[in-house]
Amino acid sequence: MSAHNNIYLVGMPGAGKTTVGRKLAKRLQRSFVDADHEVEARTGVRIPLIFDIEGEQGFRDRESKVISELANESNLVVATGGGAVLRPENRAALERGGMVVYIHVAPRLLFERTRLDPNRPLLQVADPMKKIEELFAQRDPLYREVADIVVNSVGGSISHLVKQVENAVAAKAHAGNSDHTRCGHHS
Repeated sequence: MSAHNNIYLVGMPGAGKTTVGRKLAKRLQRSFVDADHEVEARTGVRIPLIFDIEGEQGFRDRESKVISELANESNLVVATGGGAVLRPENRAALERGGMVVYIHVAPRLLFERTRLDPNRPLLQVADPMKKIEELFAQRDPLYREVADIVVNSVGGSISHLVKQVENAVAAKAHAGNSDHTRCGHHS
C-alpha cells in the first residue's frame, strides 16, 4: 500500500460502490467521497446533463481531474464511476492513491439493479442489457488489472458485502504484499 492509504471501490454501474463505500467509510471512520457526486458538485449539474452538453469525453476529462486530486489525499473511501478505469492515467492514480477493491457483479444482476435508473446515461439505449454486457466485456479486464482485491457480489445483504470488503482490506493491509486477494460474497 502506498503512502496515500485511500480505499477505492471500482466496478460496473449498479455494483453498489456508493452504498458499500458510504457504509465502509463509517465503519472505518474515514471520509467518504463519491467521484461522480464530486463531479456534479463541481459543475453544479447532474451527470446526464454533462453528457448531453460535453459528451462522454467532457465528462471523462472532469472525472480524471477529480480522481487525480483525490489520489493526493489520505484516509478516504472513494466510490469511482463505472468508467473511471477506462483511462490509463486514472488507473495509475488509483494504484498510486491506495488500495483498489473491485466489486464484481454479473451483468444480469447489474441489469436488474440499473434498468429503471434515468441517471445512468450510458444505459439510456434501446437494449440496456446488451449495453451492460458490452461495457462489462470492455471493463472487467481493466477492473481486474487495477484491483488489489476482487470481491464477488451475488446479491444478498449490503451489510454482509461491506463486512466482506472490510475483512479483505484488513487482511490485505496486514499482509502488506502485492498478491491479489479474492473473496466470494454469498448470501
